[in-house]
Amino acid sequence: MEEFLNKVIEIGTTSGGKILLAIAVAVVGFFLIKLITKVIGRSLGKTKLDPQVTRVIETVVKVLLYVVLLVAVIEILGVPMTSVAALIASGGLAVGLAFQGALGNLAGGFLILIFRPFKNGDYIEAAGAEGVVKGISIFYTKLTTLDNRAVLIPNGDLMSSNVTNLTAEKIRRIDQDFKITNDIDQNLVKKVLANAAANTPGVLSEPVPFARLTAVDDDTYIFTVRAWCNTPEYWDVYFDLIECCSKALSENGIDDPEERIAVRIVSDDGENGENREESGE
Repeated sequence: MEEFLNKVIEIGTTSGGKILLAIAVAVVGFFLIKLITKVIGRSLGKTKLDPQVTRVIETVVKVLLYVVLLVAVIEILGVPMTSVAALIASGGLAVGLAFQGALGNLAGGFLILIFRPFKNGDYIEAAGAEGVVKGISIFYTKLTTLDNRAVLIPNGDLMSSNVTNLTAEKIRRIDQDFKITNDIDQNLVKKVLANAAANTPGVLSEPVPFARLTAVDDDTYIFTVRAWCNTPEYWDVYFDLIECCSKALSENGIDDPEERIAVRIVSDDGENGENREESGE
């Protein structure tokens, strides 16, 4: 017991100053870290950054400051820094490997919340999914599809793939193809389709609606109608355009080749006669 007390006294006399200094540095360091993070939080609160980004920045700064404080205390106590550095490096590597996917999603969410390639309410296509953005968290982005399914996409996947924002612009173009038999006057078809598109509710007069022959497939002409509308009205105008153009073609006696039936007349002696096409239901 006497030897133990002597050892304690020896350590206290030789290292007591270092221990007291380390404790003082730790106490002051904790106080300063709280003060610094509070100041940073107030400063970031005055910016336009997303609150989630602000919290992440505060957390990262706090962790880094605590690491610096820990290293300072260890150095004051006289512990060899090479061992500490090796320990920190190996620990960081292990954590990085274990949370590789999570860290990728964290970084992706951080960048999305800063650069804002899309926002809540936008309709996007990305990472094999599409839908309306309903929420952006630090790890996942939530989409709601047109048939009301919830899709969660990891932010890491979003940042590593192309993202198409279909509602970023004020107006959008609608493209529709119509098959027409090749025995119809092309100018008539273009006129009918152009007039139908221009008279469709919601179609803008500028840019002017477009109707032209764009492809030929055997005995079929394919005419394309292109019309512009305000983005929020896209789907209503999309379906109205199909209805109006189809109705206009029918009223002008312009057939769809799929509505025709080919009839071959064969004579009594087995020879082929004339071919004739008739409209059918």
